[in-house]
Amino acid sequence: MSIQWYTVHTYVGYEDRVKANIEKRARALHMEDKVFQVLIPIEEVGSGERTVKQKLFPGYVFVEMDLGDDPREPNEAWEVVRNTPGVTGFVGAGGQPVPLTESEVWGILRAAGILGEPESRSAAPAYRAGDVVQVIAGPFTDFTGCSKRNFTRAWQSKGFGIDIWPGNPG
Repeated sequence: MSIQWYTVHTYVGYEDRVKANIEKRARALHMEDKVFQVLIPIEEVGSGERTVKQKLFPGYVFVEMDLGDDPREPNEAWEVVRNTPGVTGFVGAGGQPVPLTESEVWGILRAAGILGEPESRSAAPAYRAGDVVQVIAGPFTDFTGCSKRNFTRAWQSKGFGIDIWPGNPG
């Protein structure tokens, strides 16, 4: 018996339906002893009234199951999951499912908030609305400006909106 987590690929937007279908098929085919958990990690994005839930890994569903001692040899659990409507396959080389490592599982469970507090992708806003910033690269290098809104993730700063003026802000 080798219970591990596997990643299943599905169509983006169908993750919830696939999760429900896997769980329903496992119950109907009496495979609860082989297919244990189905997980779609989500995070809450935004603040205040405008908080939305978004999937951390769109197009993927994580399944804890027993594929036996040799996951390269398909068994009933593999058949249940693989033949579920909406499942396009397992993540792995050559169509063979590859189990997630323990550190990957812990990271996913922490990010989903299942193991304690979810890990924040960034601790605090990098810039808040009204912060004075200096451009360090591009055509406006050495210009100073005022940020127009909060930017909490580093990748957002690539589309950073500022009001600029040459020299000191005054």
